[in-house]
Amino acid sequence: MFSIIISLILIGVLVIAHEFGHFIAAKKSGILVEEFSVGMGAKIFSHKKGETEYTIRLLPLGGFCRMQGEEEDGTIGPRSFFSKSVGVRFIVMAAGPFMNFVLAFIMIFGLTATSYMAVPKIKEVLQETPAQEIGLQAGDEIYRVNGKRIHIYDEMESQIYKNSGEEMRLDVLRDGQVYSYKLTPQYDADRQGYLIGFSPEIEVGLFAEAVEGYQRTSVLETMRYSYYSMLNYIKLTAEGLARVFTFTAKQEEFGGPISIVKMVGASYEAGLSYGLKEAIQNVIYIGAVLSANLGVLNLFPIPALDGGRILLLLVEAIRRKPLNPELESKIHFLGFAFLIGIMVFVLYGDIVKFFI
Repeated sequence: MFSIIISLILIGVLVIAHEFGHFIAAKKSGILVEEFSVGMGAKIFSHKKGETEYTIRLLPLGGFCRMQGEEEDGTIGPRSFFSKSVGVRFIVMAAGPFMNFVLAFIMIFGLTATSYMAVPKIKEVLQETPAQEIGLQAGDEIYRVNGKRIHIYDEMESQIYKNSGEEMRLDVLRDGQVYSYKLTPQYDADRQGYLIGFSPEIEVGLFAEAVEGYQRTSVLETMRYSYYSMLNYIKLTAEGLARVFTFTAKQEEFGGPISIVKMVGASYEAGLSYGLKEAIQNVIYIGAVLSANLGVLNLFPIPALDGGRILLLLVEAIRRKPLNPELESKIHFLGFAFLIGIMVFVLYGDIVKFFI
């Protein structure tokens, strides 16, 4: 039960951030926001302040920011959504996902500043590993993996994972020069993954307890790390969602509400074994990943999502006139039906994993 409560709070924060993006962009653009809602379904709380009604609805998954002109009556007034230019409407639609990326960045920054971070720099080469065989040295910085620029340690791990044990090219920065190597990662049964064979340098966060022999990271480095970490989550999410939307993803690669609750609960309990701070950090980490997920999901060019509406706006800009309202309505309906299919697919996977 506690896992469900934490999960609902976390999802609520992500939804509020997303809808606040739409809300503030609409307000600044002079659009009348009629309702700002957290949750879907029947109203369980309502309060009107100024011209906007703020509501909490029964189903805690999702939310919306209803602007004048979005309802079926299609009200067109000086402050309606559709009375604004394509550029303004584009900004309003993109503001929701953008705020999710901002929230993910803030969460990662907070985690990094209060804990420790691994950097793609070799502290120690492990014995009898590919890293030792090709001559990597302590102090080497991993610069590129298979031609992909590496900024943070997580990017390197992602590239190794995607390489699936095949031979790979490794570019390292040593004394201001780049050296290239070829190696085949070694499978580690304990970690159930492929490893190069070195221990990374660890840096202490801005507000974390100092550790003798470890360098404390700077504000700029923490921001840089948080930015590239957020981009890495976005990239991995986009790749994963593309597999889900094409029904090519494996069941262990995706999860719905049940998986989220289980993951949040397990992470909180695991962190609690060390202390309350660690438990909270684990939940915030999941929140950062989910926020990036929500932002990417809404940018996919599927009707009924922000990305679908942005795509239609681009079509309108190219045609220099809006689509036929009836046609646009049918497009959104088809998109909604597709999303329902995806939700059933994901929920089925959740149920199967739950009973296995």
